Formats: sequence, C-alpha cells, structure tokens
Amino acid sequence: MAYSTGSETSRDLEFSTSELTGALGDSVTVLPLVVALAATTSVSLPHVLVGFGVFQIVWGLYYGMPLSVEPMKALIGLAIVGSLSYPELAAAGLLAGVVLLAVGRFGLVGHLQRVVGEPVIRGVQFAVALLLLESAVGLSLESLPVAAAGLAVVAVLAVVGYRQTSVLVVLLLGAVAAVATAGVPTPRIPEPALFPAGGPAFTTGALEATIAQLGMTVGNAAIATALLCGDLYDRDVRADDLSQSMGVTCLAAVPIGGVPMCHGSGGLAGKYAFGARTGGANVLLGIGYLALALVAAGALLAAFPLALLGVLLVVVAIELGRAAFAPVDDGRALALVVGVGVVGLAVNVGVAFVLGAVVFWLLSRRA
Repeated sequence: MAYSTGSETSRDLEFSTSELTGALGDSVTVLPLVVALAATTSVSLPHVLVGFGVFQIVWGLYYGMPLSVEPMKALIGLAIVGSLSYPELAAAGLLAGVVLLAVGRFGLVGHLQRVVGEPVIRGVQFAVALLLLESAVGLSLESLPVAAAGLAVVAVLAVVGYRQTSVLVVLLLGAVAAVATAGVPTPRIPEPALFPAGGPAFTTGALEATIAQLGMTVGNAAIATALLCGDLYDRDVRADDLSQSMGVTCLAAVPIGGVPMCHGSGGLAGKYAFGARTGGANVLLGIGYLALALVAAGALLAAFPLALLGVLLVVVAIELGRAAFAPVDDGRALALVVGVGVVGLAVNVGVAFVLGAVVFWLLSRRA
C-alpha cells in the first residue's frame, strides 16, 4: 500500500513498501562504514547518524527523488585504517565542502574531472579498497571462527541472490551479539554541541586526503550521479548543483558531529534497484537513521564483535574494488588504476593521487 502527499508534487514523495525497501539500498555501505568508523576513531556514532538522517530528508525533499547520501569513502576509509585522525577527518570534510561549493557555483565540475582523469579517480577507489581490506584482515584475526561464520553468511546470501543485503544481515547479527553482551540501551537524544568529537586539525595529511577524495567525488558523486538521475529517473539534475549540495552538506554536518557526505551514484543505483522511485525513500531512511541515533550507545558499540566488523569491511572493500575496475576498458587505463592503488597502499593516497594525475597528464599529451 502506498501513501502519497496528495499535492502537485506527489510523484516526488510517496510512502510505500517499495520506497521502504529502496531506502535500504542506500544503507548497504553507509551503516557498515559508520559503525567501523565509530569503532576505530573518536567519532560519536549518534551524531553521525543524526547527520545522515537530517540530510537524507533534506535532499529527498529538495530534489524530489531518492538521491543518495553516503559517506565520502576515501576520507572515511583512511580514518578507519588510521591514516587520518578524527580531527583531520573533520578538517578534510570542511575543506571538501568549501571546494565543492565553489566549483559547483562557478560551473567547474566537468573541467576538474577532465584535468584529473578518470583512471586516477578509479585508482584512488582501488587504493581505499586495498587499505580497507588490509584493516579487515587485522580485525578478522580477533576471532577467526566468528569471522569465518560471518563470511559463510555472506557467501550463502550471495549464492541465493541477496549479495547486496548480506552486509546488513551481518550488521544485524553483530548488533544482536552486542545487545546480548551490553544489554538493551536506553534511548537517549544526542547532546547538541559543536564538534562533539574534537575540533578540526588542518594538517598536511588532511589536505592530501581532501585532494584525493575530491577526485572521487567529482567523478562519482557529481557527474556520474547526474547522469544516473537522467538514465534512471528521467530527471535533469546538473552536476554543478549536486556539487553545491554536497558542499552545503559537509559544511553543515561536520560541525555538529557528522562526517563528510556525498551523493554517490552507487547509492542512487542501489535505491533504484531496491524499488525507490520518489523522495519518500529518503524520508523513510532519514527517520530510520534518527531512530538508530537514539540507541547507538557507546557500550553497545564497544560490544560489537570486531571480527564481524572485519567481515563487513571485506565486503565493502570488494564492492569498492569492483566499482573501480568496472568501467576500465583498455590496458593503459588499467595500469594506471592498479599503479595508483598500489602506491596508495604502500605510501599514501595523497601521493598516489598526485603522481597518478601527473602520469595521466603526460600520457594525454603523448596521445
């Protein structure tokens, strides 16, 4: 049964079973990543969930379609593996917000992607996937039997056709185990505060991570998402508009304890695949995030099995790696993607991004 707003824009806001299941398509990577971030850094999970809840609703209503709101994966991944502290993550989010707002305002999104080169952007994705996989192995070693059981659940669900929801099932199993250990938490409203987990630290590492993330964001969250809006929903949404809304999100969410967020094309495709067709999916998912924020207690998070957290990161790393290589169709681009990924793992993502951009520029001049 569906319930619509009954206004002239009712096609943009509908509440139905398909909108509810579609909402889950955007949470497949969000929840595992933010739980992992909260377990490995000083970030406040309730405040992070409030940020996601608020901006799911805001952009669902503003765009009138199930636009995705996801964490900026390069920045979050680097924080999870310890390459960025939370203060550096906050600084990177603010820097990214300023740049995205500016380039969107002046119509520079497409130009920025052409300068960087798609293989370099894909290489950054691959580098983050490798770093997450490395961290996942370490966490899984906390309890090999638990990790093996989690991987078995993922494998079985993938075989029967539920690969995309497997991470949510593992997350639910971990939550059940945490509740069994720590007890049912008492609902509590997150305390309003500026930078509740610590103020921003504008370091060289934060700047390097921001540069690397912007390559992914411009290509995947602005340009690719704008194309998908037309392909899937027959909506004309400008990449520069998406860039500005992402900039606003980062600048508004980070100071209240949120994390850097973007409009990922993967989340939009996931929502569509699971049945979402209107902004109602965003409203439903936003309410769900806000409800989770009330019970995301620190004791519950501390009791979450680390080995299952490792399993979650394995799945996320594989999906991110698949996305990195999916559009690669020639040997030179493949070599650049692999090279940027390996340098990112061995040195750091910022250096890999800069070197990759230089190599791409040189190759472009010779073409």
